[in-house]
Amino acid sequence: MNYRQRKRLPHETPLGIVPEEATFFITICAGARGSDDLVRGDGATSLLDVVRHRQESGAWWCRLFLVMPDHVHGLIRFPSPEHPMAPEIAAFKKFTARTLVLRWQRGFFDHRLRHDESECEKADYILRNPERAGLVAQWEQYSHRFMAPDAL
Repeated sequence: MNYRQRKRLPHETPLGIVPEEATFFITICAGARGSDDLVRGDGATSLLDVVRHRQESGAWWCRLFLVMPDHVHGLIRFPSPEHPMAPEIAAFKKFTARTLVLRWQRGFFDHRLRHDESECEKADYILRNPERAGLVAQWEQYSHRFMAPDAL
């Protein structure tokens, strides 16, 4: 089969928006769709450890991060001009690919939350993802997540 090449998505914050004040809904997909690569063994725990480390180092402020079998979702803010979104996500993917032997798809998806969008609604969408996927009966049973202490 001949697949069309997916075009690269821009990840620049629009003019007039202070990047350090914007919250982004981020999705990063594993290299193999439909796999369980990210939750196999200690994979999810190790990914969440990296998320916590990046949070503690000031690279980002992560309100919520959830590891699904073949992708991750996050609500993330990049609070420092020295740590813009695209390079930080690239560094996260590179580090986890090397240290956790993971394969990621090229690029990532980001959506900046606007004034009319509630972070609570996006958080609810993310948290209910394992329930919708049939991995658990209720989202609270799913443990592969990080939530900032003051997040919800």
